[in-house]
Amino acid sequence: MSSTHNIDPQAPRTIYARPTAPAAATTKATRALLSCGTVAGPLFVVVALIQAFTRDGFDLRRHPFSMLSLGDLGWVQIVNFVVSGLLFLTCAIGIRRVLRGHRGGTWGPLLIGTFGVAQIGGGVFVADPALGFPAGTGDGAPESVSWHSTVHGLAFAIGMIALITVCFVIARAFAASGDRGWSRYSTFTGIAFVALGGLGAGLGDWRIVALAVVLGWGWAALVAARLRSTSLQLAREAGDI
Repeated sequence: MSSTHNIDPQAPRTIYARPTAPAAATTKATRALLSCGTVAGPLFVVVALIQAFTRDGFDLRRHPFSMLSLGDLGWVQIVNFVVSGLLFLTCAIGIRRVLRGHRGGTWGPLLIGTFGVAQIGGGVFVADPALGFPAGTGDGAPESVSWHSTVHGLAFAIGMIALITVCFVIARAFAASGDRGWSRYSTFTGIAFVALGGLGAGLGDWRIVALAVVLGWGWAALVAARLRSTSLQLAREAGDI
């Protein structure tokens, strides 16, 4: 008989489909890696929003967060992109440690890592000035698109696809463990992110896209926190702490 048949049905469920986990999943290092993910989302959103409401000439309705990388203070958003991307990339290693051998253990960390790399790319390669920002820029679209703006757009597209996809990958992982609440939350986030992002882009209202960013980046941070809690629980059960 399989060992899964001996699990106490009253025992608390974790994201694991099986009662055993790799030793790396219970270490302090793993929890530190996952903590990077809990910081990455809020850090990016808070820093971006502060700039959105304080940078001269920036209009959140007309301008995406990416344009904060332009102008004399553009370095702040560039650093914000790169640091949050590095934090998500680090978190992906922790996710791999916790989910290794279980549902989502391959694609979950790979997609989060891709999302992190895309954010770094979005910071290194900046968009072109347009729509009156920074101050002194013409009010319309640029006459031509630079190569670095093209790379920025590509990084953005790759990052968004990775984030949307990982929502459903993690939803399946939670569903496999019987954690229906987190599974539904992850599925809802993926669907809502697509809907809000598409609506905002279609209407040309970047406030709606910003709401999608808050939702998506916030979900990533909460999942990292959830997996960190799982790692801590496993460590206690294994007598490691």
